[in-house]
Amino acid sequence: MLDRLLLPTIYCLLASTALLAQPIGEGARPLVQSTGELHPWHPVTLSINGPAARETDTFPNPFTDLRFDVAFQHPDRQRPVLVPGYFAADGKAAETSATGGNVWRAHFVPDTVGVWTYELHFRQRDRGGRWTAVDSLHGQTGRLVVTAGLASDAGPRDFRRRGRLAYVGKHHYRFLGDGSYFLKFGADAPETLLAYNDFDDTYTLRPDMGKMKDYTPHVRDWREGDPTWKNGLGKGLIGGLNYLAGVGVNGISFIPYNVGGDGRNVWPMVDPEDKLHYDCSKLDQWNVVFAHAQAQGLHLHFKLQETENDDHRLREDGTEDYFSDTHVPAALDGGETGPERRLYLRELIARFGHHLALSWNLGEENSQSTEQQRAMSDYIRHTDPYGHPITMQTYPNEQAYNYDPLLGEATIDGPAIQDKWDAGHRQTLHWVEASAAAGRPWVVCHDEQNSWKYGVPPDLGYQGYAGVGREGETVGYDEHDVRQRTLWGNLLAGGGGVEYYFGWMLPEPDLWVEDFRSRERSWAYGRYALAFFTDNQLPFWEMHNADALVGNAARENGRFCLAGREATAPVVVYLPAGSVTGSHVDLSDRPGVWELFWYNPRMGGELQRGSLLELSGGAVRELGFPPTDADQDWVGLLRRK
Repeated sequence: MLDRLLLPTIYCLLASTALLAQPIGEGARPLVQSTGELHPWHPVTLSINGPAARETDTFPNPFTDLRFDVAFQHPDRQRPVLVPGYFAADGKAAETSATGGNVWRAHFVPDTVGVWTYELHFRQRDRGGRWTAVDSLHGQTGRLVVTAGLASDAGPRDFRRRGRLAYVGKHHYRFLGDGSYFLKFGADAPETLLAYNDFDDTYTLRPDMGKMKDYTPHVRDWREGDPTWKNGLGKGLIGGLNYLAGVGVNGISFIPYNVGGDGRNVWPMVDPEDKLHYDCSKLDQWNVVFAHAQAQGLHLHFKLQETENDDHRLREDGTEDYFSDTHVPAALDGGETGPERRLYLRELIARFGHHLALSWNLGEENSQSTEQQRAMSDYIRHTDPYGHPITMQTYPNEQAYNYDPLLGEATIDGPAIQDKWDAGHRQTLHWVEASAAAGRPWVVCHDEQNSWKYGVPPDLGYQGYAGVGREGETVGYDEHDVRQRTLWGNLLAGGGGVEYYFGWMLPEPDLWVEDFRSRERSWAYGRYALAFFTDNQLPFWEMHNADALVGNAARENGRFCLAGREATAPVVVYLPAGSVTGSHVDLSDRPGVWELFWYNPRMGGELQRGSLLELSGGAVRELGFPPTDADQDWVGLLRRK
């Protein structure tokens, strides 16, 4: 049994072009070390001994003047998979906080079994800007033997069981491994998730807004065997991820660079004002968190920049002006995809792009020009070997301005909508239908709920919260309204799911939240919604909005309907509070006998039966009453008998 477990690693070492590690420059060939399980969808890390460097070197700068890539080739592939590599200091910087070393890395995720060969590409740029091969490294080859027969350590939530999440030309993302489709239910707050005291060299430039976090309420959620770094750091954030996954959340959102933005406490560089040198130990520690998130089934939503630092301009008095020629200093290349932005994107892709379920968001409340958005997207498409989905967020009143020019093209795979909490259905439906009409269906998610003051409020009763904001005004809605209008509104419009933003004037606000239990009931409602579709094996990716079937041809907030396109396909009806009496469904084009089941979106559980067990197709039919609580929201499921 031991021989079987070691066989892939032995193959890799024997096939490598070097077996002994010796310093570069002494005529030795480098050791290529492979770590990771050699199965499809399991990341494999290649580490090599390359040129020694430090993070802050100016020439050669290890981030701009040295370039490491690995080309992986499979016999069934016409083209190699070119994986960008990166400078990894001493190879264990998360633990040592090393700022220098000679380890260079690349993460590869095979998608099929068989023998994968690889070739190292290593180049250096001279002072004249010319790139030449590093002879001791460039062109060396090896192979990996990827098998399917050995056991994996992937847990039940681990994305390695499902494969890579991808855009497949539909209104929902799909896992390429098991073929299942994805409905997102994520946490959009805190956007400063990575402003964490346990990360190296992490602090705030703006104490009034950019509070640093310890996630103390979630230390108790850390479990023995979970990762930490540097003798036990990281338990609060790792525990927070455990909590979110445990209550049914399947995604987290964060900004990896917010210098010049709201929090001003997250950056991947060695210094907030240095855009060309990156912090190896901090980024390794980020990766510990990201890897654990993936193992817990949490999608990674990289919001690549804030509106404050994407391309805003300055007036002479220093205030922002879109039409000035003076860029905010923190904006990478002033919004263009120049050397700063390309390096930033490449470093993120090289270090984190091997994770299976992630999306690249061109920016929160993006204010770049259409051409700048296209250029940024094009660079990501060119550099990311795994083709992760690309999305973009913008202001509610600028959706048409920013999204309309991109309809029908591959710049984005869908919008991350920011809009009023009760506009989820209408806005999702608009972009679902507009993108389909343009010939390239978008995955439309409702990822930030306005107003900025309130967003998704905490549970009533949390820390005494009674529906009143910090300034004393009544919020006017609660977690139940969000369940009805935002969550079910998006899902029954044919959307890809939601993330929940936490407003500024309520307990545990967006930039400061450390206790995810503040929205515990909202997490439960999302868990119940996803369970409705998965437990009942509903093919939501093949269904479309059909509000007219429940008398809502205007697609207003109220009764929602999602139906399969075939006359025998299931029909889902959502009835918000107070709208059950007299509710009906139009089965004129759906003959036969239909069984009627009810689902409680407030409690979850099994399907139930109400006052009517069956409906005859071919006409408009009354839905009768659910089992109990007819004045509350219910989900009706009609299945052809």
